[in-house]
Amino acid sequence: MTEAVFLTSEEVAGLASPAEYVEAVREGYRQRGEGAPARPRAKLTNADPPGMLTDYSAILPETGAMGGYMYAAGFGEEDAWFMTPLFDAESGEPLALLDGASMNPFKTGAAGAVGTDALAREDAETLAVIGAGSQARGQLRAIDTVRDLESVWVYSPTKESREEFAAEMNEQIDPSVAAVASSAAAVEEADIVVTATTAGDPVFDGDLLAAGTHVTAMGQYHPNKRELDARTIERAKYVPDLRDRVEQDAGSFIAALDEGAISEDHVHAELGEVVAGEAPGRESDEEITVFDSGGTGIETVASAHMLYEKAKDEGLGSEISFAPASEALTGR
Repeated sequence: MTEAVFLTSEEVAGLASPAEYVEAVREGYRQRGEGAPARPRAKLTNADPPGMLTDYSAILPETGAMGGYMYAAGFGEEDAWFMTPLFDAESGEPLALLDGASMNPFKTGAAGAVGTDALAREDAETLAVIGAGSQARGQLRAIDTVRDLESVWVYSPTKESREEFAAEMNEQIDPSVAAVASSAAAVEEADIVVTATTAGDPVFDGDLLAAGTHVTAMGQYHPNKRELDARTIERAKYVPDLRDRVEQDAGSFIAALDEGAISEDHVHAELGEVVAGEAPGRESDEEITVFDSGGTGIETVASAHMLYEKAKDEGLGSEISFAPASEALTGR
């Protein structure tokens, strides 16, 4: 039998800071940029009861880990469960199984922050957040570690949600966070824009973006849904997390392509290629840039391994056993 560690969501919660997530995820994308394997999400949908079963994976050889996410969402309970298996990239043996729910906004926020750090202007200090849920909170806390923010404007269609978000974030981070009454009011003077929504249609007008703005879009990964309009994609240097997912579920890119605003070669590079120095990031203060973050096994494996190492140091987790196939299949 092979021993591994099981970490509950409670044990994972609070185990690492946003900055530690960002550092781990940046390293994961660097490895991807130098050739580490990663596969886009695969999704199976069910009609009755409605739900989806999703997974994606990656191997990070220098980290020494591989694995990914598998999660069920919807179905009869109308909820979601996130499982994160982690394997040793050298031996192939299981290292850990994590309940991945509580790390989700942090590892996704870290990917957004790595994209922002690679593509936003160095002097960017104002941030617009469209969305006021847990993912928006994760994006803001992570981006606050890579830029010296002064002002943050948040918009959500529900007044109570955006005001609650602003009040909570004002207690957690240094920059001033204010709720505004429209996405236009949030976006017009922002150096950085983050979309973290469940919207099926664009959440702001791309013509409102000032020269030099960076946009991180992370709320939609569906071919028929999008947070960004064709004008935003057309104006921007476009960088996805994985090139292979662009025409699979990057709805903003697909819509811009269908409308004739761009061509297939509009993809500048993957984020990993920029992080690894294999492709340039921002090349002028006037460029508009977009990081399209649909979620990958890269940030999942990087974050899970970082949490696994920290949990070992703190003596957290319970032991579980796995039977090697050489034993289980032969009965020896």
